[in-house]
Amino acid sequence: MSGVDTASVATLPRGVRWRLPLALTLALREMRGGLKGFYVFLACIALGTGTIAAVNSLASGLTDGIEAEGQAILGGDVAFSLIHRQASPDEERYLREQGNVSVAATLRAMARPNDGSQTLVELKGVDEAYPLYGEATLRSGRPLREALSWEGIDASTPTPALVEQSFLTTTGLNVGDTFSLGRLTMVVADVMAREPDRLSGGIGFGPRVMVPVAALEPSGLVDTGSLVRWRYRVSGPSGPLNDDALRTLVEDANTAFPTAGWRVETRTEAAPGLRQSIARFAQFLTLVGLTSLAVGGVGVANAVRAYLAKKRTTIAILRAMGAPARLVLATYFCQIVLLAGIGIVFGLLLGAALPPLAGLFLADLLPVSALFSLFPGALALAALYGLMIAIAFAIWPLGTAHAVRPTALFRDDTGAPNVRARWPFIIATGIAIALLAALTIFASHDRFLAAIYVLGAGAVFVLLRLVAQLVVIIARALPRSRSTVVRLAVGNIHRRGALTPTVTLSLGLSLTLLVTLSLVDGNLRSTLLSRLPAEAPSFFFVDIQDHERPAFLAKLAEAAPDATVRSQPMLRGRIVALKGTPSDEWPDTEAAWVLRGDRGITYNPEVPEGSTVVEGAWWPAEGSTRNEVSFDAELAGELGIGVGDTLRINVLGREVEATITNLRTVEWESLAINFVMVFSPNVFAGAPHAHLATLSYLGGGNEDEELALLKEVSGAFPTVTAVRIKDALETVNGVVADLALAIRAAAAVTLLASILVLAGTLAASHRSRIYDAVILKALGARRRTLVAAYALEYFILGISAAIFGIFAGTIAARVIAVDLMELTFSFMPVAAFSAVFVAIIVTVGLGLIGTWRALGEKPARVLRAL
Repeated sequence: MSGVDTASVATLPRGVRWRLPLALTLALREMRGGLKGFYVFLACIALGTGTIAAVNSLASGLTDGIEAEGQAILGGDVAFSLIHRQASPDEERYLREQGNVSVAATLRAMARPNDGSQTLVELKGVDEAYPLYGEATLRSGRPLREALSWEGIDASTPTPALVEQSFLTTTGLNVGDTFSLGRLTMVVADVMAREPDRLSGGIGFGPRVMVPVAALEPSGLVDTGSLVRWRYRVSGPSGPLNDDALRTLVEDANTAFPTAGWRVETRTEAAPGLRQSIARFAQFLTLVGLTSLAVGGVGVANAVRAYLAKKRTTIAILRAMGAPARLVLATYFCQIVLLAGIGIVFGLLLGAALPPLAGLFLADLLPVSALFSLFPGALALAALYGLMIAIAFAIWPLGTAHAVRPTALFRDDTGAPNVRARWPFIIATGIAIALLAALTIFASHDRFLAAIYVLGAGAVFVLLRLVAQLVVIIARALPRSRSTVVRLAVGNIHRRGALTPTVTLSLGLSLTLLVTLSLVDGNLRSTLLSRLPAEAPSFFFVDIQDHERPAFLAKLAEAAPDATVRSQPMLRGRIVALKGTPSDEWPDTEAAWVLRGDRGITYNPEVPEGSTVVEGAWWPAEGSTRNEVSFDAELAGELGIGVGDTLRINVLGREVEATITNLRTVEWESLAINFVMVFSPNVFAGAPHAHLATLSYLGGGNEDEELALLKEVSGAFPTVTAVRIKDALETVNGVVADLALAIRAAAAVTLLASILVLAGTLAASHRSRIYDAVILKALGARRRTLVAAYALEYFILGISAAIFGIFAGTIAARVIAVDLMELTFSFMPVAAFSAVFVAIIVTVGLGLIGTWRALGEKPARVLRAL
């Protein structure tokens, strides 16, 4: 940048008072020469601000899209869901009196093409009224009602079915081909291009197959106790219900049928799980964006410090002409704010452009209509973050401008003055950081997590500063080496103006984040796949009817004589009250998810395998005389319930109250059959239900024998659904991989910010590097000697940052994996030590690139300019 116009300086009257317009005028004059020296400053602010703006805009757009398309996602104004059973005639008649009703049923089933293979599918039965809202589109373009037929369904003729493209890809079938589903033969009538209420079903473990709801009963897939969810979607008789009518309908329905046990959702609550996931994921990525901004803040501080060092003479002239220190400070503060504003604008443009771009790729998966607009709230929050980061990191170096005296004109030292920070600047910096921390916490979806992040980030900053000081102390204390290369490298590390604090702070922070994410991702994948216990089952078999159970178990014993088979009764129920308090009035805790929706339950005369009673006593094996239940100990502690308390549960429309007589720990990671609640056998004596079974091969089994068993069993028992554990885990792992990719992409922004900071630091030190190189070359040093010395310096700094990153990242990953995600944790050297490689490549590579030009300077030309 050019210096201040000396003519304008000369016009300043001696003793002029500080005024904002004058400071702003001087700041604008300072910027007339361009933005040279501030490109890294602008890039750091733009990058961090853009990340936060993009993440929050995308989250806001998706949430707004869900709200805007809530009716289509839910399938109605209100939906009443029942598990195991259909609505009674009285219940259904009441709902139909309220408006238009569409009935749908969802369950998992095995589709069997004619080649003998089997595919787990998400089966959905719909009636002629489907969909009440939205549009179900087919690839052929014809209407849904022409593709499906709700009359004349029997086993003698194929029943039309609509499938997703992934079903055809998996099975190798085409439109017009047939396959078996339960006891019926289905024909692929068309391919679904869009299913408006797809999101309301959650994550699926197989492709969607849609059939007429009337086909479910003759298929044999829906029977007493089958794991099927019936949904009754209701819309207004002449249009959408308004909010008051909606609220009245829900209240009246629950009053008319207090023990129905149905789960009620309204259009304003469509896809609650997806909303929660979007909010949490957006918060996590926002924290990653804040990390990149924090790393960029180091670049801001370096840029301001280097710029003010170059402007030291100009500042001294201003002071000599009578400008008070406050005017100088205000001038450069205005300049920093203006430059930050430029970076923020670029960041906001980047953040505003991402949601529409994402909408083009997510159109087939999520409601993206709202993404093609601006989100002022998200952009304003990102701008505020960017401005506060710039101010917080600029205040301290601005203190050097305040400290410049007119006597600086008579000194040759053009570096930054070696002055201690004054208390006003220390206090101002503390206030700015406190406000930034408060904004981070109170603007977050999960304030507890945000508070942990703020404390952790603060601790990492302090520790990295201490690490940098430790490296300097060690370098200074080392004995003088006989090697010129080593001596130069060590001297560069501890000399005044060394790169050590900046490199350690910026690179160490980004590597800590990268190591943390890599280890969390690796341990999550390991828990899902590679660390399955040796005795983990290969299959779960569900919907085994009571009358089929003996023959089914005999078939398993015949087909896999060396395998271990276990079976357990299975029902579904919803907790409606705890200790006499209705579930919807229970305090919202981390374990409150148990009270939302239906839970799998069972009964057992003995303690289930994989469970250990830790409080209370199990009921007698010969039977209990009262209703008793065993509850998961950890969840009971989080809910605040214990032995002696009561719970009321609704099963098949009937409410049952039981007393908690014992608490038990459950080894969920074993994947054995286990439940949050296990009742005494007398509670559900005579209640209709199905059974769940698992099959475990000795030694884990292999794919050939598992597929052979699946083919044999599904052929003999077509209505039993088999879930292959490896396939289910691969589906979950695919979701985790997609999330991990997004997280790593955001983390890459932090690494990019770190690289920018390093590049800016090297650029700021370029003048001193030229001076060093010229003097050393004049004294006879060869270029290769200087290259080796600089490479060793950067190598040492990179290793120091990497060691800290591995140490701090491992601790952070362990806390996240064990305390927050409840996973087992192990250190993964490949994931962690790859950070060392990244650190060395980044620091040595950038360092050598930044100093190569300095090494090429001719000594004579530089010496003449001194």
